[in-house]
Amino acid sequence: MKGFLTETEVTIDAKGRFLLPMSIKKKLPEVDGNSFVIARGFEQNLVLYPAHIWQQSVQDKLDSLSDFNPEVRKFKRLFLNGATELELDGAGRVLLPKPLMEYASLVKDATLFAEGGKIEIWDTKLYKQFFESAAANEVSTLAHQLLGGDINIKL
Repeated sequence: MKGFLTETEVTIDAKGRFLLPMSIKKKLPEVDGNSFVIARGFEQNLVLYPAHIWQQSVQDKLDSLSDFNPEVRKFKRLFLNGATELELDGAGRVLLPKPLMEYASLVKDATLFAEGGKIEIWDTKLYKQFFESAAANEVSTLAHQLLGGDINIKL
């Protein structure tokens, strides 16, 4: 699968559905078709995973953790709270579960930030506030902390 890399705005209808953009749909692998898992994000957002990406990058890791550890059990409960398997409807729309919509304050205007194998779903106002609250030099500082001098761009 080619990774996602896009940012786009969508409108959520009165039933809690939005149309998955064609730019994202065409990058979905045949293996997933219309199957997804949606879960709470770490910020006040949702994350939509194609089913096989969820299995490989999230579920397999969770399954490898020991349920004998109380911190693991607590994390799983918090992280998986509201996680739902879903499929696109016949028109290519995603139906958002009401509890997850409430968690992410999603009503009408949403921004999809698709990167790698997942799609973050944000209330558009909260998404803009996230960037407004970041200091101007924060990207540079984070890049240095996380990537160090490991990236060289050659022209």
